[in-house]
Amino acid sequence: MLDKNPGPATERSFLATLAAIAWSFVGLRRKADFDRDVTALNPVYVILAGLIGVALLIATLVGVVAFATR
Repeated sequence: MLDKNPGPATERSFLATLAAIAWSFVGLRRKADFDRDVTALNPVYVILAGLIGVALLIATLVGVVAFATR
């Protein structure tokens, strides 16, 4: 039988958290990766990565609008 529990969760690095958040912003994430992230990501890292992602998204949108209205 296949064991659906991957074993003990190991905490992932901040860069791994940034990658997980980036894929979440795009909307492309495998279920297996999501399940691993749920148990392994540090909540503080997730909040920081989310704030960085939102800031980058807003800066990109403001830049595109500024470029388009010139």
